[in-house]
Amino acid sequence: MTTSRSTPLLLQAAQGKAVARPPVWMMRQAGRYMKAYQDLSEKYPGFRERSENQDLAIEISLQPWKAFQPDGVIMFSDILTPLPGIGIDFEISESQGPLFEHTIRTAEQVNNLHDLDPESSLPFIKTILQSLRTEVGDKSTVLGFVGAPWTLATYAIEGKTSKTYSIIKQMAFSDPTILHQLLSKLADAIAIYARYQIDCGAQVIQLFDSWAGQLCPQDYEIFALPYQQQVVRQVKETHPDTPLILYINGSAGILKQMSQSGVDIISLDWTVDMAEARQKLGKDVKVQGNIDPGVLFGSQELIRDRIINTIHKAGKTGHILNLGHGVLVGTPEENVGYFFDTVKQFSW
Repeated sequence: MTTSRSTPLLLQAAQGKAVARPPVWMMRQAGRYMKAYQDLSEKYPGFRERSENQDLAIEISLQPWKAFQPDGVIMFSDILTPLPGIGIDFEISESQGPLFEHTIRTAEQVNNLHDLDPESSLPFIKTILQSLRTEVGDKSTVLGFVGAPWTLATYAIEGKTSKTYSIIKQMAFSDPTILHQLLSKLADAIAIYARYQIDCGAQVIQLFDSWAGQLCPQDYEIFALPYQQQVVRQVKETHPDTPLILYINGSAGILKQMSQSGVDIISLDWTVDMAEARQKLGKDVKVQGNIDPGVLFGSQELIRDRIINTIHKAGKTGHILNLGHGVLVGTPEENVGYFFDTVKQFSW
């Protein structure tokens, strides 16, 4: 058992301990806004090659760590990464995003999916996470992440990124039995994958249900929440002390339902006021976020004002500073650096 003295700041905050300042990291902090990443992408143009080649994924994960020393270092990967391991293959196009040649739309296809064995289907994950833990030591917290069942089902059923989600919603409202079977199978696989990441060195796991915000509150409680709970319940059975974070894009209308998922931390997007969110969620629920990524295109004065405003609205405990979504392409790297430096200089 590590002592609080050697426990990295983000992990302390995630555990609800008092900290001198909020820890800070950014979603998509390794990625296309960094020149180092752009240079690597020119040499290795395939996204899956970059994310599933352990040496490349380690290098990319560490690019922002070496540049900015964030309090959290997140494994460079994709929420879809475990899907081929259960029988759902995909490719990622730089211009179109994920593409599925064989979509999942029948009971037979769902029944043919198999259990996830991450040791054999995802051998690179162990090397990536172990290497990150070795590299950052106690200076930063290593985060793993998984996609939530509804969001993964959306990709597998739609076959690509969608603006309307009409195919999965048609299934949800006309033949929900097949969808529920798929969501449950995905939940079991995701729980196995999350536990594997923890065993390999991840100290915190973030659960991305990116498209659950496209559901009305009533349907969120039917198609997303129960399967988030299924994942959380299974992970907590074996790893009760590992903090879990839930992020949903466009979640302002379902905050109270999100808190019923069983996670330790709710990650907020920028469409909700931080103080209002804390009031809605209650003082016992820890939060992450929630600065608009577009602010990083502004002046240093604006960036600093938004940081200080968010920190004070969030309060002294149970807050991890982050963006309300990922870093945007074209964001000036010097502004990212200023963002991190400003938070590190803050003190209660």
